Amino acid sequence: MDHGNELGEFLRARRALVPPEVAAQPTGPARRVSGLRREEVALLAGVSTDYYVRLEQGRERHPSRQVLISIARALHLDDQAVAHLLRIGFPDLHPTSAPVTRVAAELQRLLDRMAGVPAFVVGPGQDVLAANAPATAVYRGFSAFDNLLRMIFLDPVARDFYLDWDQAARTAVRNLRATAPDAVERTEQLVGALSLRSPAFAALWAEHDVGPRTTEVKRFRHPEVGELTLHFESLTVVSAPGQHLSVYSAEPGSPSEARLAALTSPTTRASAADPAR
Repeated sequence: MDHGNELGEFLRARRALVPPEVAAQPTGPARRVSGLRREEVALLAGVSTDYYVRLEQGRERHPSRQVLISIARALHLDDQAVAHLLRIGFPDLHPTSAPVTRVAAELQRLLDRMAGVPAFVVGPGQDVLAANAPATAVYRGFSAFDNLLRMIFLDPVARDFYLDWDQAARTAVRNLRATAPDAVERTEQLVGALSLRSPAFAALWAEHDVGPRTTEVKRFRHPEVGELTLHFESLTVVSAPGQHLSVYSAEPGSPSEARLAALTSPTTRASAADPAR
C-alpha cells in the first residue's frame, strides 16, 4: 500500500473501470485506453486537466470536498466508494481509534449461548478473533478458521467450499479496502503476504473496488452435509472499534435449515471432534 499517493492510485484505478460509453464519451479503434482519459474525467468533473493530473500524480494534496464529489460523479462511484474517496482525501478529518483485537468476555459468552446459530467475531484485516461451536462446524473443512482472506485465497478447499468463489473473493477484497484506513498496519501485512502468494488477490486489490460487507446470501458446499444457503449479517461491535459480529441463519423450513441443524447439533460436533466415536 502506497500511502504517499493513495488518492491518486484510487482515482487511476477507478477511472480505468469506467467504460467510455457510460460517460457518453466516443469509442473507436483509435482509443488506446479501456476506461476514461484524464482529460475526460476533468471535463466531466468541471476542473482543469492540469489540476486533475496533479491529483492523480500526488502533486495536489488539498482538494476541496466539492471537487472530490464532482470527480466521484464523473467516475460513477457508488455511495460506499464516495465515502472511501472522502476518507482518503481528507484523512485528518477522519481520525480512527486503535482497533481492538481482544474479544470481551461478555461477547464471548454471548457467542457461546447462541446454540445452533453460527456466529463469529471478525477484527482488523478479517481476522477471526472468536467463534462459537456452530461457526467452527461450518468452516470445519479448512486447515484453520483464522482469517477469512487467507482462507479464501490460500486454502485449497476454498474453491470447492464457496459455490461462487469469484464473488466471495471479490466481496472479501472490497471489504478489506473499505476497512483499510482503520487498520493500516494489519492491512499492509495482509496485502503484502497475499499479493506474493495469490495472483487472484493481487489482481482484485489493484482494482481499488471498495464496499463494506453488511448483509448477503452465501452459498457453501460443506463436505459433511452438502449445499448450504445461508443469510449473512454483519453487526458492528460498538464497544470494540474494528470488530464485527458475523451471524449466519437459514430460511425457515428450507433444506439448508435442516442441514445446518444437523451440522451444528452437539452430537455431530462431538463425532467430528472424536472420529473414533
